[in-house]
Amino acid sequence: MAVPKKKKSKSKTRSRRAGNWKLEAPARSTCPRCGSAKTPHTVCQSCGWYKNRVVVDVA
Repeated sequence: MAVPKKKKSKSKTRSRRAGNWKLEAPARSTCPRCGSAKTPHTVCQSCGWYKNRVVVDVA
């Protein structure tokens, strides 16, 4: 089995792992009824519709 010739420094290891810490913006879709932006697979905050029916009464 291969053995590393030299120890990798802490900064090299941490900078390599730092790429996984990036945050991405949440996905957005448009509501087919009112056209406002919403997250996919959730109830629309402005009209209360989900899957072609009223789920939440928004007044």
